[in-house]
Amino acid sequence: MEAYSGFAQVYDLFMDNVPYEEWCRQLVALLKEHGIEDGLVLDLGCGTGSMTELLAGAGYDMIGVDNSEEMLELAMEKKAASRLDILYLLQDMRDFELYGTVRAVVSVCDSMNYILERRELEQVFRLVNNYLDPGGIFIFDMNTEYKYRQMGNETIAENREDGSFIWDNFYDEEERINEYDLAVFVKEGDRGLYRKYEETHYQRAYSPAEMTAAAEAAGMEFLAAYDGFTGEAPREDSERICMVFREKGKDRI
Repeated sequence: MEAYSGFAQVYDLFMDNVPYEEWCRQLVALLKEHGIEDGLVLDLGCGTGSMTELLAGAGYDMIGVDNSEEMLELAMEKKAASRLDILYLLQDMRDFELYGTVRAVVSVCDSMNYILERRELEQVFRLVNNYLDPGGIFIFDMNTEYKYRQMGNETIAENREDGSFIWDNFYDEEERINEYDLAVFVKEGDRGLYRKYEETHYQRAYSPAEMTAAAEAAGMEFLAAYDGFTGEAPREDSERICMVFREKGKDRI
């Protein structure tokens, strides 16, 4: 499942179209709606810590978990600059461990789509349920099957001053697996030289019903689903869906 090794160095550069601050406002609104105005919150699949930083700035005591050492190195650089008190852990979301429970767990930028097997998806929900305070909330987003079908088999390329990438996308409708091959070119030094990194990423399309079934099998309770971070109901052409679940009792893992 490890991803974003070379691409980690230019991840923020090419993700500058993600409205993190807008998403953060909606996350905070959802957390407060369920009585969570402060306390410990886990950012699962935190990447370079962009959302982790914003939630820490909103007054939450943040923990970030990611399985990419390179992404966490960048998150630590942000932490040093902001001086926010954030704990980062290098762990896989399929078997993460915490020292205690948290009031809420969030996961953004389609991290849940990287869980390719149903049994592993249920395990993530079990772990989240296990580490949530009684009645705690899990909020995450996911790419929809509609989005993957729209992307289909195409090539996307971007060229920036400090780096560029070529993204070859393939969607297998039968297996519901989206594969994208990344060729990343990162500028190094002042001599105009670039280092090339190649990565392959896989994501699975899940329906809201499948996510709900996996969560309920893990002991969680469905609360709501939205069209992305808009607060509106999902549509047939929603490309991103935000889902909210609640801790509902715990069985030992």
